[in-house]
Amino acid sequence: MSLADAQNAVPSLISRRVRALDGKPSGSLLVHEIYRSLQGEGTFAGLPCVFIRLSVCHLRCNYCDTAHAFHRGSLMTLDEVVATASSERCHLIEVTGGEPLLQPEVLPLMTALCDAGMTVLLETSGALDIEPVDDRVRIILDLKPPGSGEDSSNLWSNLEHIKSTDEVKFVVSGRDDFLWTVNAIEQHDLTRRCEVLVSPVHGRVEPADLASWILESRLRLRLQVQLHKIIWGPRTRGV
Repeated sequence: MSLADAQNAVPSLISRRVRALDGKPSGSLLVHEIYRSLQGEGTFAGLPCVFIRLSVCHLRCNYCDTAHAFHRGSLMTLDEVVATASSERCHLIEVTGGEPLLQPEVLPLMTALCDAGMTVLLETSGALDIEPVDDRVRIILDLKPPGSGEDSSNLWSNLEHIKSTDEVKFVVSGRDDFLWTVNAIEQHDLTRRCEVLVSPVHGRVEPADLASWILESRLRLRLQVQLHKIIWGPRTRGV
């Protein structure tokens, strides 16, 4: 699904949520923040990483911890974003949001970062088409269980474009979400195709409970917790 398709589906709601992008000059990006920290999730967890967080998201997951990126940001050219990220002298870059694929300029941005020799990660909700993304980019596809309130936004055709170097992520709010996740994994044979990550919603699901469910499932799933929340606390931003 493209942004235009999403706007056609629920025009007034989506248009309000992406209003901050109205009038954005072509060739620029609305950037919420760029910072260097430790990667807190996924198969690169624990490594130094530069985060390029783009502004605006058209979804409203009820456990979202980056709502501060929904509306505000600074306009930057692609060259400025590449230069700022490169100045951190870190070869691991994650492009995140918000929802980064809402801004078409993110595609040439990721290609430029790959051309510069960076390992580039893209964290995306899975609600917008990933097919145009440069094949060198490692995609982290965040599929939404029902507990998120946004499961109807999942674009399942995205799974046709998943590579072995990509990761599919599920954030579960409880046992029902986990059972839904297991069904989705088995239906699409995900564990044979890529790394599959399962996270507990912070404060709603105990990691020990999720660990037990994973072991009971006998599936090859990777339990992940958000290291940055453990290290710096759940309310700290820019880490």
